[in-house]
Amino acid sequence: MEERQFRNAMGKFATGITVVSLEYNKEIMAMTVNAFMSVSLSPRLIAISIDEKARMYDKIGEVKAFGLSILSKDQIELSKIFAKQVTSKEKVPFTYLDCVPVLEGALTALSCRVNNTIKAGDHVIYIAEVTEDYTLMEDEPVIYFSGKYRYLEET
Repeated sequence: MEERQFRNAMGKFATGITVVSLEYNKEIMAMTVNAFMSVSLSPRLIAISIDEKARMYDKIGEVKAFGLSILSKDQIELSKIFAKQVTSKEKVPFTYLDCVPVLEGALTALSCRVNNTIKAGDHVIYIAEVTEDYTLMEDEPVIYFSGKYRYLEET
């Protein structure tokens, strides 16, 4: 299977959109990530997968902490900004949870501490424990399917 075919096949799995953020040398860095999942309830663990070409690839391992913001249906533009699909001259609003930056107005925001790392091909999987700090809003998520942003529809 060619790389493009594999990418297309994996695109058939609908995912939520998250932005992973951290502070490195007093600068907030953030990137869009759809390779995210909940791992465990006790302890509270999540996993993210980061491409080795990403600017944040090794930074997460250095600072050992990051914020995770699950985007709402009104935050598609932020996903595009942090995926480097569009540029923005406006400053993106962040707030802090347990000393890590998260997006203001996210559907859910979590502060996370790296628990373990696993090298997996051209990515690293960061397993992180969610701290007590989080935000939770009532709204609808944005999802990504087959290369396009979508919304949920009740049936």
